[in-house]
Amino acid sequence: MSIISVQYRLLRLLRDHGPQSRAQLLDRLGVPRPRVLAELDRLVAAGRILEAGPAASRGGRRSTLVDLHPGVRFAAVDLGASSLDIEITDGRLEPVTSHTEPCDIRSGASTVLDRVSELLGKMRGQGHFSQLDAIGIGLPGPVSFRDGVPVSPPIMPGWDRYPVRDVLAREHGCPVVVDNDVNIMALGEQHSGVARAVADPLFVKIGSGIGCGVQVHGEIYRGTGGCAGDIGHIQVDPEGPLCSCGNVGCLEAFFGGVALARDATAAARSGQSQPLVARLAEAGVLTAKDVADCAAAGDAVCVALIRAGGRRVGQVLAGLVSFMNPSMIVIGGGLAGLGHVLLAEIRSVVYQRSLPLATGNLPIVMSELGSRAGVVGAAVLASELAYGSPL
Repeated sequence: MSIISVQYRLLRLLRDHGPQSRAQLLDRLGVPRPRVLAELDRLVAAGRILEAGPAASRGGRRSTLVDLHPGVRFAAVDLGASSLDIEITDGRLEPVTSHTEPCDIRSGASTVLDRVSELLGKMRGQGHFSQLDAIGIGLPGPVSFRDGVPVSPPIMPGWDRYPVRDVLAREHGCPVVVDNDVNIMALGEQHSGVARAVADPLFVKIGSGIGCGVQVHGEIYRGTGGCAGDIGHIQVDPEGPLCSCGNVGCLEAFFGGVALARDATAAARSGQSQPLVARLAEAGVLTAKDVADCAAAGDAVCVALIRAGGRRVGQVLAGLVSFMNPSMIVIGGGLAGLGHVLLAEIRSVVYQRSLPLATGNLPIVMSELGSRAGVVGAAVLASELAYGSPL
């Protein structure tokens, strides 16, 4: 076992379980004592960990607690189609400070990343960190994980092959890891949310579009080119509407924030839903939140729109369940706020269309972390990079 792999396991134990005595670390790692003690000494000398006082007695001489250095800092960046979330965390991924603001991903890579760097600079100036140990960033489109660049992202004009990783690494003097936003949300939910200790969950993000984070034996499965889980562009109807990717009848063309706003606007203009008519007259535009609010108030048209979308999502997920046999499906993203109507429809279709052996013990649940799943996952990814994981 290499030095890096032992150090990675040590740092990850301290990240996930807090201060540990040397005796506890020896028990958990199963590595010869001289090797563990030598690695601990190296990490202390490198400023990654420190001694944090005596541990509780286990009989005999008390062991010394070891903890992560309090100055460790990660930046977690979650970019959506219309939002930007940044969180600075310590080594145990506890938030130090955070910021959220609207952001149009279509304004281009330079504009958006300049804003990210500007916000990180302000956080540094406010004393939240002196130097970042790593940055993790999620993007709302296909990403080459190996190269740290987006690849032909349908809703991100001007981003194709933009060197996101290299630009941020040069700007902030630290390692950077870039992934698809759904993958980082899946990591966040597995680390701190409802999928804790679940080995093979699927995380389904339903936002402006639809994507799926696939985990196999606790690890994100990205596929050969990094686009595994792009279920929003699975065709569900060859006669369906044009999708942003250029094909027709994709799942995203039928459901998601953009499609739901489109269908709600059509329902309002045709007079099918008086609550939507009133909201359109007042605001000039309709969003998925308007549909959620009107459905919660009992509007039948809005309930029907949500159910129709849930059926489409369930149709695709039923195929994934038959193919992958996951241990859990977690529904997240902005449209998870559509609530029980959406969840019930997805469950109904999946349980009806998949084999009993695959669904007999398959929970389909809402995200526990909600909007924080992305930043939590980006912080997890940043820590894995900094701690020496073979990403």
